[in-house]
Amino acid sequence: MTTTPSQGPMPLQGFTVLDLSQGVAGPYCAQLLAGQGARVIKVEPPQGDWGRHVGVARNGHSTISSTYNGGKQSLAIDARHPDGKALILQLAQQADIIVQNFRPQVVQRLGLDYESLRERGLKPVYVSISGYGPDGPFADYPATDSVMQADSGLMFSNRDAAGTPQRIGVLLADIAAGVYAAQACTAALLHKLRTAEGSHVQINLFNVCCALQSTVFSEEVTGAQAARQAISAPNGVFDAADGKLTILALNNEQFVRICRAFELAHWETDPRFASNELRLEHKAQLHAELSRKVAQQSLAQLEALLGCHQVLHARVRAGRDVVGHPQAQHLRTFQTIEQPDFGPLVWAAAPWACHADAVQPAPRIGEHSEALLRELGLDPLEIAALVARQVVATDSDARGDTR
Repeated sequence: MTTTPSQGPMPLQGFTVLDLSQGVAGPYCAQLLAGQGARVIKVEPPQGDWGRHVGVARNGHSTISSTYNGGKQSLAIDARHPDGKALILQLAQQADIIVQNFRPQVVQRLGLDYESLRERGLKPVYVSISGYGPDGPFADYPATDSVMQADSGLMFSNRDAAGTPQRIGVLLADIAAGVYAAQACTAALLHKLRTAEGSHVQINLFNVCCALQSTVFSEEVTGAQAARQAISAPNGVFDAADGKLTILALNNEQFVRICRAFELAHWETDPRFASNELRLEHKAQLHAELSRKVAQQSLAQLEALLGCHQVLHARVRAGRDVVGHPQAQHLRTFQTIEQPDFGPLVWAAAPWACHADAVQPAPRIGEHSEALLRELGLDPLEIAALVARQVVATDSDARGDTR
């Protein structure tokens, strides 16, 4: 049996989001809102969101921009031009939610900051995403995902067995900020529905990364975890005859299950292994003996054995293996989207939704410029004049179409 997509109206249907952000954090926030039914108008510069040109990129799309901008409409505008700024202000007047991730002084210079919009009588739910927040000694520091992983302690938390800090291999700081921002945004939208008042949601990557590690900081500050990363033993990745899997025990009951699965009865009576604290002190001995047991069997044999004894375990899967995971197939976790001008793109559904049939590809740069400007009341001659002055770019401009 396969899980089917949810039916019925989407929770944010009827709301409009003006997405002024670029990269990952802001676009992902807006894309999550789009996935819940909001109409998202993405305003990007004529050359496109910078995320279109990093990673695996092709014909104005990249895996990053396609992943985090699905289902949006693109309006390409030069926000630095007075006429461009005026158009964005018109869009802001019609938006329920505005998402931006400019540095504080940039958005103020454009007159698109929260206070400037309030002075114009607008009351949006306004989401600002920054590296370090709007003020303070680091407010103007550049903050990419890698910078933030280093500065917030994430790399140190992810240090290897030799103690060397390592970057986590996904854009965790940006992605987590997008999730936090979307949750805070919907809470602020609920507040607006109750009070008719807008609000300023401020998310910064530094605080997001710290929030993700709250337990780590608590343990390190008290000295309990200063010298070790593991929280239990045995707990690690082990080599089977044909692959790798993780095996762990978090408490005494789970430890006994490992003992019985691998016929290690002497572990149960060894005083060195009587508690998790003691097992951590003797982790090397535990792992050495367990490694010898694991190496003798295939992954399939181990999964059957450990499943029978209800031992916590999982094979270590590469990306291709995860896409083919039996549970992913059941849950319809992944879809293949045909991204125009790019090709097939594997897309993972948001965890809280299975509106899989509603997934749409990301727009081309300026794909909806003309249609959106017509909605604002501009006639074809006015639009053509804006294009001629390079205030606005259309889809044909981005594609180099001279027809």
